[in-house]
Amino acid sequence: AFEIAKTEGMEAVTARKLADKAGCSTQPIFRIYENMEQLHKEIFEMAIRFFSDFYTDYCQKQQETEKPFVHFGMAYIDFAIKHSQLFYLLFLSKERYGKSLYELLNGSTGAFMKEIARTKSLGVKDPGELFMKMWIFIHGAAGMAITGDYDLPEAETLRLLRETYDKNAQ
Repeated sequence: AFEIAKTEGMEAVTARKLADKAGCSTQPIFRIYENMEQLHKEIFEMAIRFFSDFYTDYCQKQQETEKPFVHFGMAYIDFAIKHSQLFYLLFLSKERYGKSLYELLNGSTGAFMKEIARTKSLGVKDPGELFMKMWIFIHGAAGMAITGDYDLPEAETLRLLRETYDKNAQ
């Protein structure tokens, strides 16, 4: 079910499609799940963990000296490019199964809070305001990426994120 959601989107996850993929009838699916809503919620939780792992892996491959929110932004945009269906599910759909955007961004890694703490340690007076200014670019670029309207090279995206940080970190 997660693979269907990952490649085709949550709306494509139906009992019939899942049964066909598993090579069984729909009966075993409804022995495990009371209804499709329960299955969709589990897929959503898996998507959160998938994003957290993606973010962690992305950051482990990067230099630790980067400005706060830059890796966060790059990972978020890269996730939108590489996993557009999951990005839409987590960050653009109305159904978040009781999770706030903050909870989704912070995930199991505490990513958002770590970036806020790093920003504070660098003397930024209002890390929340700085993040909001960066977030407009980050989320906008990611949204454009899933529609195919974002074509800036990675180096240019990195430059813009650094520049946004530098201009707004006070």
